[in-house]
Amino acid sequence: MTSQVDQSEAVDGSDGDEGRSGPGGDRSDPAVPVGPQHRGAKPIRRLDRVIIRFAGDSGDGMQLTGDRFTSETASFGNDLSTLPNFPAEIRAPAGTLPGVSSFQLHFADHDILTPGDAPNVLVAMNPAALKANLPDLPRGASIIVNTDEFTKRALAKVGYGADPLGDGSLEGYHLHKVPLTTLTLEALKESGLARKDAERAKNMFALGMLSWMYHRPTHGTEAFLRTKFAKKPQIAEANISAFRAGWNFGETTETFAVSYEVPPAKLPPGRYRNISGNLALSYGLIAASRRSGLPLYLGSYPITPASDILHELSRHKNFGVRTFQAEDEIAGIGAALGAAFGGALGVTTTSGPGVALKSETIGLAVSLELPLLVVDIQRGGPSTGLPTKTEQADLLQAMFGRNGEAPVPIVAPATPAECFDAALEAARIAVAYRTPVFLLSDGYLANGSEPWRIPEVDELPTIEPDFATGPNREDGAFWPYLRDPQTLARPWAVPGTPGLEHRIGGIEKQDGTGNISYDPANHDFMVRTRQAKVDGIEVPDLEVDDPSSSPGDGQEGSTGGARVLVLGWGSTYGPITAAVRRVRADGGRVAQAHLRNLNPFPANLGAVLRGYDKVIVPEMNLGQLALLLRAKYLVDAQSYNQVRGLPFKAAQLADVLWAAIGTLDEEDNR
Repeated sequence: MTSQVDQSEAVDGSDGDEGRSGPGGDRSDPAVPVGPQHRGAKPIRRLDRVIIRFAGDSGDGMQLTGDRFTSETASFGNDLSTLPNFPAEIRAPAGTLPGVSSFQLHFADHDILTPGDAPNVLVAMNPAALKANLPDLPRGASIIVNTDEFTKRALAKVGYGADPLGDGSLEGYHLHKVPLTTLTLEALKESGLARKDAERAKNMFALGMLSWMYHRPTHGTEAFLRTKFAKKPQIAEANISAFRAGWNFGETTETFAVSYEVPPAKLPPGRYRNISGNLALSYGLIAASRRSGLPLYLGSYPITPASDILHELSRHKNFGVRTFQAEDEIAGIGAALGAAFGGALGVTTTSGPGVALKSETIGLAVSLELPLLVVDIQRGGPSTGLPTKTEQADLLQAMFGRNGEAPVPIVAPATPAECFDAALEAARIAVAYRTPVFLLSDGYLANGSEPWRIPEVDELPTIEPDFATGPNREDGAFWPYLRDPQTLARPWAVPGTPGLEHRIGGIEKQDGTGNISYDPANHDFMVRTRQAKVDGIEVPDLEVDDPSSSPGDGQEGSTGGARVLVLGWGSTYGPITAAVRRVRADGGRVAQAHLRNLNPFPANLGAVLRGYDKVIVPEMNLGQLALLLRAKYLVDAQSYNQVRGLPFKAAQLADVLWAAIGTLDEEDNR
């Protein structure tokens, strides 16, 4: 007998959380029972999407739990998006609100773009996790709590005067009380572990329980645990036993009467893997090294949230990657620039505070006109700010944060998977135009993940270093600042090449010869030439998604159907696109465009902006891109901003777009 599954799934094509009742994105589909050999005759309900948030103390392993659930979800074939959220403190006081760590996963049977506005299911390991996350839950959501942690002391620590599990305050939710600690200890009573060590496996019990509930594969997690604890087989087997016990508990308990199924998504053909932004960026740098034939050299100083790139690249010496963990930010970029001078693909990684320290060396790279990648994984500021939270507030710093006229190209990926392509694009520009390039990612992209189609090698662009090989003057001399007429790039001469000896430094150079020059006219010419080189970088035209328009609309003078354009950059892509889908699904007409190249802007950007009556620019800052657009194109770009350390929610952006559409309609009716 085969399982009978309710087939009345509903896919509306929108994104984000819909605030639906029950533990997923169903439309109250009736549960259909299955045969007794399938999950104890419990019914299965088919869903089109689910948003789960695991939350607990920093020591409860919520990031590992979420990561494993995500990996199995990716292997199952769902589309997904994640949002890890954790404290900056290495170990905040146990059981307190500042110490709560969470991991949100949105997975679906169709294309999605965000980790969801609000969870359908909250797994709360203690009172602090419940209190910190309850405001985000819509009524009707499911809450699974570890009742063992709801002691008087733990409740008082977070300000609960009464136990919320029994005072009626959670009546609007589907509450499932599970003594996770007790059940874990019972499952591991024969393991030989001390009680404290056994308790640590309760996150694996919870993972097994949720894996049963949502039909997630299990073999990958068991293999992962055996690998992770290969040197501690007793710990590995204990975690596997807890994981299996959680799965069996879901199968046999009356606490959960129904299990749920989210079918695989219909993705374009190819080989996929789940990937985070920092991992994709690391792979992109390695790919750029291989496609250019340049050895990859990373000079870096650890800083949240960029450190994962240093960790990852250090594992790939087999690809000729060299990593140098410097004593500080300045030494890191100095080493990377030295490597670039020596003919390597020089890279330095950091976040906003580190960019401030690196600024003088970035200016030196502008003056030397050498390829250098400056990877800035943005976080909340100013100063130390919010190290583990996300923000987009380094755009103006990247654009102007150096003394003198020191233009630098800027590339910004839109999704975790796109970090791979952005790294290749940044390397292409740096090598072709002999310039440092900023790659602006952020904490949301860096730590979030999504499915990534692994490209074939021959699909990747070729990057040609085109090193100088001999004299470039008829008189047999070599001039280090004799430029390519198309790109205005100067020759890249590897030190030690006979006949290519030349002087470099931070003082202004004479055009052509590279000799020190204090001549006013020469300085003016060199400043303008370096600016012209950046302005002349070839980048693709901006593509506008305006389905209500005919081909060619969205240009100056367009009479396309949409009168409102929402323009974003970086990680706002997911929430913006989800909001646009919502508005269009309800009959609203809105166009969307997203910038990857922020300096120089695409050549058609001005015409696109003038083609719409209203331009909305959502940013996780106080309006930095909008400021640049207003200054350069003299358009009334309207900012919508937040600096909460968290990504936008699709629902809030949809409201902003409807308000903009409504304002235009009101003006027409006057």
